Amino acid sequence: MHGISWRLILLAFLFTSSWAHSWVEQLMVIAPNGTFVGSPGYPRGNILRSNPSFSDTSMTYLLPTDGKAEATKADYLCKDTQRKQAQTDGSPRLQASAGAAIALRFQENGHVTLPETQKGKPKNRGTIYVYGTTDPKEDEKLLDVHKVWTEDGAGGDGRGVLLAQRNYDDGRCYQVNGGEISTKRQKEFPHEADKYMGGDLWCQADIALPSNAPSGKPYTLYWVWDWPTAAGVDPGLPHGKQEMYTTCMDVDVVDHSDSRMSNSANYDHDQSLNGASIPKQFNEIFASQSGSSSEATSTKPTPTPSRPVTPAPSGPATGRPVATVTVTSFVTSVQWVRPTGNA
Repeated sequence: MHGISWRLILLAFLFTSSWAHSWVEQLMVIAPNGTFVGSPGYPRGNILRSNPSFSDTSMTYLLPTDGKAEATKADYLCKDTQRKQAQTDGSPRLQASAGAAIALRFQENGHVTLPETQKGKPKNRGTIYVYGTTDPKEDEKLLDVHKVWTEDGAGGDGRGVLLAQRNYDDGRCYQVNGGEISTKRQKEFPHEADKYMGGDLWCQADIALPSNAPSGKPYTLYWVWDWPTAAGVDPGLPHGKQEMYTTCMDVDVVDHSDSRMSNSANYDHDQSLNGASIPKQFNEIFASQSGSSSEATSTKPTPTPSRPVTPAPSGPATGRPVATVTVTSFVTSVQWVRPTGNA
């Protein structure tokens, strides 16, 4: 009897919790020791969970829209409440300098720790793409940006860049539940409950703002979670399906040219996980381990296909730029250079 009751409770939990989806809840600046510093920033049109008007749908933006099988040229990149560069009361923009490392924090809501709830999803739980621009459009279209803008800024109309690709599962985040993954991670990555996360440990995608982002104006970030269902896995979706979620946000780029003496980036592995970046992502951004290959600490995932097809094997990445970093009082200056010799 107890076994049946436990199963019923778990099923109820799966259908009420893991079906909630994800968006960027908070942005934080990352210090040279990997710790979050300063005040948090928030997406456009943010509604805090403490607000009586909050609901999952108030912040979730699913693409393709209107139940379509595939995204079309008409699909907006941003939710209707996030198309203008406007903040809500109590949810200011993040303030950071050009080149600063920042964390985009989101809840996994069971998509990592309860993977059995939906068949045919990528093992990395999807791929996060983060794009940046100083020239956003209110009517920005998904297909003008996603998998079109490139790292070198030459893709599409040239207005923006691909800043990073990250696995949705950052390797340690979890929702507190009775699933095997959550139970294991709660033991491996314990932390004290705080006012934002409670007992959960939020996921994050850590990136660096461009070092040439102009001060005195907002720098726009587009967060795209690409989470398709593969064809031929879920009997209810024989052809698979596209599924993407986005968050649109801005960072106020501030001038810290008068900062104090430079500090070397050195991750503190003993810090509280309540305010810690992801070590592998941190190492990729800061290249803090001298003499180590950037490939060894790379967190760039195999791109998730937006179309609902069986993923094709990808070849090894070659010629990745290596970041050389100067850190000045939480301000990073990142210069990308190509290796000239054999790795």
